[in-house]
Amino acid sequence: MYSTNDIQLFVLTADLGSLSKAARQLDLVPATASASLKRLELHLNTRLFVRSTRSLRLTPEGTLFLDYSRQALTLLTQGEALLRSDGVAKGHLRLSMPSDVGRNVLLPWLNAFQKAYPQVTLGLQFSDRIIDLFSAPVDVAFRYGKLEDSSLISQPLAASRRVVVASPAYLAQHGTPITPKDLADHNCLLFYLERGLFNNWRFHSGKNPIVIKVRGDRMTDDAAIAREWAISGLGIAYKSWLDVRQDLADGRLVTLMDQYVGEETPLNMVYPDRSSASPVVRALLLFLREKFYALGVPSERNA
Repeated sequence: MYSTNDIQLFVLTADLGSLSKAARQLDLVPATASASLKRLELHLNTRLFVRSTRSLRLTPEGTLFLDYSRQALTLLTQGEALLRSDGVAKGHLRLSMPSDVGRNVLLPWLNAFQKAYPQVTLGLQFSDRIIDLFSAPVDVAFRYGKLEDSSLISQPLAASRRVVVASPAYLAQHGTPITPKDLADHNCLLFYLERGLFNNWRFHSGKNPIVIKVRGDRMTDDAAIAREWAISGLGIAYKSWLDVRQDLADGRLVTLMDQYVGEETPLNMVYPDRSSASPVVRALLLFLREKFYALGVPSERNA
């Protein structure tokens, strides 16, 4: 059986391209380093490197195993750090989130999270644009909808659906639409998503899908502005229930056409890979799930 030290030597050898250099850096004699690598290859029943007198390069199997080895060492390091810190989450975390749910739902909870974990610092980005987590300076993103990039790790936070909303003042002046087709006679408040203008509103009535292309005199790249327009009585919006939950409770907005089911918009916490789940990320995930549960909003996993 191989040891953690064998994995560490393998990763360092791949990084340096030399077994002897890796051995010197780990303060090992060449014979010990060579025996460590052979022990690992014997256990895996495969060659990890192609060796010659002048070069050392990974085999395809070695390249595959290298990714898992890095993740294993990262997780062990994080686990050791968590034990040394007595389980206290600490460090800097860069977060990206949709503008509306970020400001109106998550922000107060993030403030409470920092109060509970004073050794945590947060950097926040509010944007409805879907960022590339592999290139952007962001550790964790909050995203609505089903995850399309299967290489990312997605942790469900809350189940939600889109709802059609308007202010009582708008309805008093312009009337109340009864069916999705009636939206053609109303000013619909539009915003841009990653694929362009969000003007195809989708519903279900039983098992029958309904898609209505709507129009309006206002468009924005910030979905929070569309919500503000709706509150001001300027038109009808199609928003995630989480975004307008408090507006509905306070009577600033009312839902329309409740017999038609809006499209699902589950809220997820997303990060690049499992090695990104540091103690502070895990603490934040648990903290937010408890907050949503207290609101009576189940995560998608439990919905």
